[in-house]
Order: sequence, then C-alpha cells, then structure tokens
Amino acid sequence: MNTPLKDLVEEWLRLDPNESTRKDVEHLWNNNAVGELERRMRTRIEFGTAGLRGKMEAGWSRMNDLIVIQASQGLCAYVLQHIQNAATRGVVVGHDHRHNSERWAQLTAAAFIANNVKVYLHNGLVHTPMVPFSVKALNAACGVMITASHNPKQDNGYKVYWENAVQIIGPHDVGIAQSIMQHLEPRVHDASRVMESDLCVDCTEEMKKGYFRSLSNLRAKMLSFDGASVAFVNTSMHGVGDPFTSKAFEIAGFSPYTPVKEQQHADPEFPTVKFPNPEEKGALDLAIATADAKGALYVLAQDPDADRFSAAENCDGKWVTFTGDQLGTLFAYHVFETYKASSKPIGKLAMVASTVSSKMVEAMAQIEGFRFVDCLTGFKFIGNTALDLVQAGYEVPFGYEEAIGYMFGSEIRDKDGVAATMVFAQLAASLRARGTTVSAHLQELYRRYGYFETSNSYFVCTDPLVIENIFRKIRSSGDMGSSQGRSYPSSIGGLQIRSVVDLTEGHAYDSTNAPTFQPKLPLSLGHMMQFRASSDSDDSRIVLTIRTSGTEPKIKYYLEGSGSNRQAVHNLLGGVVDDLAEDWMNATENGLGRP
Repeated sequence: MNTPLKDLVEEWLRLDPNESTRKDVEHLWNNNAVGELERRMRTRIEFGTAGLRGKMEAGWSRMNDLIVIQASQGLCAYVLQHIQNAATRGVVVGHDHRHNSERWAQLTAAAFIANNVKVYLHNGLVHTPMVPFSVKALNAACGVMITASHNPKQDNGYKVYWENAVQIIGPHDVGIAQSIMQHLEPRVHDASRVMESDLCVDCTEEMKKGYFRSLSNLRAKMLSFDGASVAFVNTSMHGVGDPFTSKAFEIAGFSPYTPVKEQQHADPEFPTVKFPNPEEKGALDLAIATADAKGALYVLAQDPDADRFSAAENCDGKWVTFTGDQLGTLFAYHVFETYKASSKPIGKLAMVASTVSSKMVEAMAQIEGFRFVDCLTGFKFIGNTALDLVQAGYEVPFGYEEAIGYMFGSEIRDKDGVAATMVFAQLAASLRARGTTVSAHLQELYRRYGYFETSNSYFVCTDPLVIENIFRKIRSSGDMGSSQGRSYPSSIGGLQIRSVVDLTEGHAYDSTNAPTFQPKLPLSLGHMMQFRASSDSDDSRIVLTIRTSGTEPKIKYYLEGSGSNRQAVHNLLGGVVDDLAEDWMNATENGLGRP
C-alpha cells in the first residue's frame, strides 16, 4: 500500500535541515500542488554504481542537503564496517563549480567528521580525476566527488570511489544503498565549522603537485616536436578544467593554447550551451569560430568536470570532430608505439575498452601481439578490469570507452580529460613534425588494420512497458540460438547474424561459449544485447549493441561496421539502422523519439 503523500511531506519537513528547501515543500503543500509533490516525494532517488545524480530541488527524488547528508551518513557507516582502519586512513572529498557543490562537499565532510573519520577536503574547485588520484596517493578508504559532469545546469551529483581508487561496483552499491536507509536521521545540520575540525585536512596543493608530476610521466620522450608549431584552441565548457589543462600544456612543453574566452572560466549557469557536453551537436561551435579567427588547426575540449575529452581538426577548410572511437584508436596506437619503443615485451602490454566501443583496438591487438580485453560499459568496470590485469602481470597504460572517456598511465584508473588533452596535443605536434596530420594518420591506421565506422545513437521511450515489449519481441523473432531454445533474429541489414550475447539478468546467453552458453562478461540489470553479423559475399561485418539507459528514458544503440571497402561499410550502416528502427524496434508504431 502506498504511503500517503501527507506522511511523505511531513517526514521531509521533520528531517530537512535546510530552511529554503523546507519552505519550498511547505509552499507546494499549502498550495495543494499534488502533482508536483508526487513527482518529488513519491520515489526516493536511487544510489547506484554511479552514486547519485539528479535535479537540485527539495524532495526525496531530488538532489538537496538532506539527501547528501543521508547518503554521506550511510556511506560512512558502510566504509567503517567494510574497510580496515577507515577512520585513520580517511576519505577524500572534492567538488566542482555547480550550484550547491561546495556546500554539499562540506556537508559530506561533516558527516564523516561526526563519526571521527579523517577527511581530506579539497580546497577550491578540482576536476574529477583529482579525487581518485588523491584516494590512491593518500591510501584513503574512499573518495566522494560532488559533480554532475556534463549534465544540464539544474543537476548535480554524488560520485563515490572505493579504496582501490576506482568507482564502486556491486555489491558495494547495494550495500551502501541499504546503509543509507539505516541512517536517515541527520546527525549534522550545517557545515559551518567543518574547516575548524582537526579531522579536516587540506592537502590540495600537495595533491595537485603530485597529479602534475604524474602528467609529466605521460610526456612521450620518443616524440620530437616543436611546442609552438601547432596552434590549438581549447574550451573547458564553462567548467573547472582550464587551470589544469593550461598547466598540462606547460608541462608538455607547449606554447599556451588560445582559450575560448566565453567558456574559459567556471560558470554554473553554462550560459553559451544548452548541454555542456562536447559530444552534443553545436557544443563546439564557439570553439570552432575561435579557431577560425585565430587560424588554429585543432580544437580541444573537456567537459565541465574535465574527465572527458573531444577534439576537432580543420581538414582543408572543413571542421571534422573525431568520434570517441576514433580518438580511442589514435590513443591506443600512440600508447602501443610508445610501449614498443621502450623495448618491454609486447606480450605484457594490455589495453581495455568497454564492450560497446570500437573493435578496431581488438584488431590492432591481434596484429601487433598485445592483450586486449573488453568489459561492461563504464569506467567502474574499465578501471577494475585494468587492476585485475595488473594483478595478472600485465602493464595497462591505456583504456577507453566510446563516450569520450580515456584512461592513461597507472596513477588514475578512471577517465581523465586533462591527460587526454595533453596526449592528443603531443600526438598532433609530432605528426606535424613529420609533415602530416591527425586525420591523415587515422587513415593510415585504417589501411593497416581495416576500415571501421561507427553509428551510435538512441531511441527515446518514456514507457517502461513499451521497452519491455520491444526486447521481448527481439528475443522471440528468429531462429538464432534455436538449438539452445532461443529465438533471436538471424539477420539484419542483409547480413547474417553469427553470434548473440545477451547480458541481461534472467536472459543470460552467449552463443559463442559452448557448452554452457553463459556470458563471459558480468550481467547487466538493464537490457543489454550484442550481435555480430557479416556478409556472405565480402568482408563487411558489423557489431551491434543495444541497451537500456540506467539514467535516461532511452534505448541506446552502438553500431560499428568494418571491412576493406569504405563505401560499402558506410552504406551498410544505414541499412542496419533502418532494420533496427522499423523491424526490431517498431519505432513508428511504438512512437519512439529520435534525436
């Protein structure tokens, strides 16, 4: 039986220590705004592997002081229970520039200090990679970063790193969520005296120096280039990245880049972009206009918390933005070349990518002789897979996911947009010294490893029942896997499906893994399937992954085609997307939105 709305409101008013959000709820209640209160109060915001992320408002389903205090109290209790010497090892807390971020970082610190746990509270704005770097450098018990990354301005979030300095995975997400529900009564009500506590330690400058030292290790000594030979424009997308990126440029021996003035400094209103994500259409327009005015060849971009990276090149007057997979391939080859030049055994080199990312690095690994491992989507899996490989005796200097996230070196097992910016600039300058460009170099890699082209997008569906019906239909619309009692489609876009991997809980299946036919990768709570298909007449092939989003009302698809004939591969992708939309998704009939 549903809890009466009145009870949910009264409990909120009893617990909320923030006068502003309390008055907001009182106003809604006094004005009988039942619909709005139902949206805010009925369901509690869920703590998962991504921590918390949502709209900043009063209510159980939103981000606010009370939710942050409760999350911190629950996290603190869980950490004290599961990590040895957690109180003295301490926790790292950092924050970006969004509205409420600084206060929520201080409230988080206050909740731990109330339990006699030492807190390393970063002073001022830091980019997200500073938190995992600090967790490792300080041997802390965990880390919290207050950020909503590249979400719209009304959102904020609470991101958690475990003692291994990687984002949390199961079962910790479930354990922390349960612990939060056992610690709902606020023990702290404000953070005004946090900085006065002997348990609050400021080692921000020491950690920044350590971070920049780690970046200096990414300087490619084998590459020769003139730091002033290439002109770069950089945008930090109204985020916190500019001070870190400009210092990284200095470390790498470059002349200063030209910043996009309108987007250079931290601004929680993000006034020039609707979505502060370098991947979004139009997000790089100001940067490109600046580059045109300055005659720069490359545009570099970080998202607001500077853990993601994107780049564009002026190719004979036409600006081309590299895809996340293209950048991943370029970085992978750069890392391979650097490793090879060190004379270390290639058999001990390993790289990691999410399973929805390009298979071009896999092809590179097969030809060059290093180890490639794929894993589930997200750096929580990429980072932990890298650590497992290190335990097995491998060196893992690179990992990536197609959503413009890149991991370099061994000090941070998470994505780092500043490190990626520095590596890309070095690559571009060294190629310039050889008389070529990044895009021309990418074409060389296609000739060497085969042509790969991606077509990633999504369908919008706000009805969970429709989503369930779509995936039920896909699992019962063909004869692929019939000998194991399965009924997946056997063709798409004129290609024959050769393998199916279903990573959905309750539907686990891998057609390539006889005799158990159980997937090698962990299962996903949402729907997730991967199909590999190829042509009977040439070497064209595709990999298609479809999955539900854990945070948005979307069915995402990741499609990659490959083969020796570029035009044939390009044409193939369009046919596959058409079949996916109309035959598999019934997009028109189901009223699915398209971007």
